[in-house]
Amino acid sequence: MKTIGLIGGMSWESTASYYKALNQGIKQQLGGLHSAKICLYSVNFHEIEQLQHQGKWQETAEILTDSARAVEAGGADFILICTNTMHKVVPQIEPYISKPILHIADATAEKLLADGISKVGLLGTRFTMEQDFYKQRLIDKFGIEVLIPDDQQRTLVHDVIYQELCKGEINSSSRKEYLAIVDDLAQRGAQAVILGCTEIALLVEPQHTDVKLYDTTQIHANAAVTWALSE
Repeated sequence: MKTIGLIGGMSWESTASYYKALNQGIKQQLGGLHSAKICLYSVNFHEIEQLQHQGKWQETAEILTDSARAVEAGGADFILICTNTMHKVVPQIEPYISKPILHIADATAEKLLADGISKVGLLGTRFTMEQDFYKQRLIDKFGIEVLIPDDQQRTLVHDVIYQELCKGEINSSSRKEYLAIVDDLAQRGAQAVILGCTEIALLVEPQHTDVKLYDTTQIHANAAVTWALSE
């Protein structure tokens, strides 16, 4: 079994979901008392969040590069960044490490295509919904059409992530607003909706809507289990 390197803490709530999903996945595949071999480096999200909103992405890349080197030194065979947004800086990290990064957008796209989804809605931080590093990768590399909420909806989605979900707050009023946005994306033609922030699955779950949801945390973890058990 390969050792999975996790760069977490963005936020720690969703990193806890990763840890659980990875260990459950390994146990499901191997049974008995098997669990995942994991090397985790957890950052201080306050520092990352401040730099994100100041547009200082190079500084965030430097922090995550140091984190990636640390898990590599700790024996990681490959690396997961436990957040969608910070995949923005994957190109800046990769030249400084020797182990591969399992990209969350690639794992999600492969699952979408396997399920026959070619047009999808995307929820996440403003950075994920509006910038090219995520949605353009789905479009260019996988041929998936991506719809995003309107500006007012994007503000609501973004604010709930940072002001509530990243603080461990789950509010039914926010869930209702998210579900309205999910319905709107479906009415615009989305066959499914990507929960493109690792905290959103803490708020919106499949039983809350008839629209098919793709939980990027679970998808990323499942792909990591496959990698960890591959030859």
